[in-house]
Amino acid sequence: MTLDEAIRQFIEYLEVEKNFSSLTINAYQRYLKRFSEWVAEASSSPTPQDIDLELIRRYRLYLARFTGANGARLKKVTQNYHLIALRAFLRYLSVQRDMPVLSPDKIELPKSSPRTVTFLGSEEMERLVSSPDTSEVTGLRDRAILETLFSTGLRVSELARLNRDQIDLEGKELGVIGKGSKPRVVFLSDTAAEWIRRYLQSREDYFKPLFIRYSGREDSAKGGEKMRLTPRSVQRIVAKYAKQSFLPVKASPHTLRHSFATDLLIGGADIRSVQEMLGHKSITTTQVYTHVTDRHLKEVHRAFHGRSKKTKNE
Repeated sequence: MTLDEAIRQFIEYLEVEKNFSSLTINAYQRYLKRFSEWVAEASSSPTPQDIDLELIRRYRLYLARFTGANGARLKKVTQNYHLIALRAFLRYLSVQRDMPVLSPDKIELPKSSPRTVTFLGSEEMERLVSSPDTSEVTGLRDRAILETLFSTGLRVSELARLNRDQIDLEGKELGVIGKGSKPRVVFLSDTAAEWIRRYLQSREDYFKPLFIRYSGREDSAKGGEKMRLTPRSVQRIVAKYAKQSFLPVKASPHTLRHSFATDLLIGGADIRSVQEMLGHKSITTTQVYTHVTDRHLKEVHRAFHGRSKKTKNE
C-alpha cells in the first residue's frame, strides 16, 4: 500500500468510523498531504513502512524551517499539529490495520508555550452587547447573537447551526451537538432569552434557522436553509461591534466563549461544571481558564486571609 493510499483510507476512517467534524478532517488531510508531498520528493513511491525515526527527525527540521508564500514561518503549535496528525495516522495503521509501522509514541511532541486566553470584563462586555441599534431588525438579531454567545459559551459553528425549534424560551435552555458529535445542554440567561424573543417576534418569515441574513436574494427553499448566517458572518458581526465599542482587544465569538468561562469561574463555579457547559472532552482543555482567574484569587486572598486582614487593620 502506498503512503497516499494509506492516508486516504485513514481520512475515510475519521469520517465514517470516528465521525469527526469536516473542519477536523480537513485539517488532518492538509497536514498529512504536506507530509506526503515532502516524503515524495525523496522517494518516488513511498509506503507507510518507510516512516522511521530518521525520517521524522528530518521532517521536524523541515517544518521548523518551512516558510510560507507570505514569508512567515510555521508557529510551534502548528508544527505540533502536523506531528499530532502523523501520530494519529500511525496509530490507525498499527491498531486498525495491524500494519508493522513506527510506534506513534516514539514521535515526541516539543513543549509549546502555555496557551493564553483573551476575555472581556463585565464593563467591556456590557459595552459590546449594548452597541447594536435595536430599532432595526438586524440590530435585534445582532444583540440576540451577542447575548446568546456570552450566555451559553457556544462555539461559533454551534451558534450558526441553531434552529428556531431548538430554543426553549420558557425553560431557557437548548440542546446542541458539539465537537465529536457530543450532545450537551446549554442555558440562556433571562436577558439572552428576552432578546431572542424580541428578535423572533420581529421576524415575518417561517425560516428554520434561528439567525438569518438580511442581505442578498431571499431563498425560501428547504426551510430557508440558504438564509442561515454562516460562522464567518457571525465572526464579522462580533468584530464590527467590538470595533464600535472601542474594546482594548480584537474580539471574536471565541473571545465571548472565553469570557463566559472566565465569568463562571470568577463567580465560583467548579471547573467540572464549566467543562460540561463548554463541551470539552478533557478537563485539561478547561484548565486553561483557571490561569486567567489568578487576579480574582489574589483579591480573595487579601480579603479573607488572616495575616492580610491583620496587616490591613493595623
